[in-house]
Amino acid sequence: MAIATIAIIEDEQSLVEALEYNLQRAGYRTIAAKEGFAGLEMVRRERPDLLILDLMLPGIDGLEICRQLRKDMHLPILILTARDEEVDKILGLELGADDYLTKPFSMRELIARVHALLRRSAMSAPASPAGEAGPAQILQSGDLTIDLTRREVLRGNRSLPLKTKEFDLLVYFFRHRGHVLSRQQILEQVWGWDFVGGSRTVDVHVHWLRSKIEPDPAHPTRIVTVRGAGYRFEG
Repeated sequence: MAIATIAIIEDEQSLVEALEYNLQRAGYRTIAAKEGFAGLEMVRRERPDLLILDLMLPGIDGLEICRQLRKDMHLPILILTARDEEVDKILGLELGADDYLTKPFSMRELIARVHALLRRSAMSAPASPAGEAGPAQILQSGDLTIDLTRREVLRGNRSLPLKTKEFDLLVYFFRHRGHVLSRQQILEQVWGWDFVGGSRTVDVHVHWLRSKIEPDPAHPTRIVTVRGAGYRFEG
């Protein structure tokens, strides 16, 4: 089994050393940069399996790095932040981050988050060998088409610009069409059981999804709210 490579973009040298030491002890290969532009170039060049990204960086900040990487790459991103305001957490997730930790944090918790993110990333990766298009790689419902291999969603002939978690959430809805799914269920299956955000995260992402896939987002017919229970995907 190949050793996963973890990229770290963090300007605090002592924290970088602690992260590298603990991640390497856990069996990972690490690469690191202490400045935003250098970190962005490093990730694009090395194509790591996961990125640990500080928000406050010299050069360009973590949110801008996240925004730029999501234009052309798909990899799990774990944000580190010294700020605990909810707006920062929602903004980071909106831009495509998969999870966050607020400083100070325990290394044991960080390693657990890294394990979970890599596991979910591996589970969502296409299983068919290159060149083979297995039937499960295309999901279809009405004028919506999901190409799992390309991680692309089409509405008719138009490609929809979905963020990482919007895509994952839509796939989960597709695979549980007609089932009532609670917010907690969705959080555990799409974000992971160890995600520390609340159910508001689900509501925000459903709102964004509806704005892109519903004929009339104000009166949704595809992602239906089941009052007191959660959501049901009607296709």
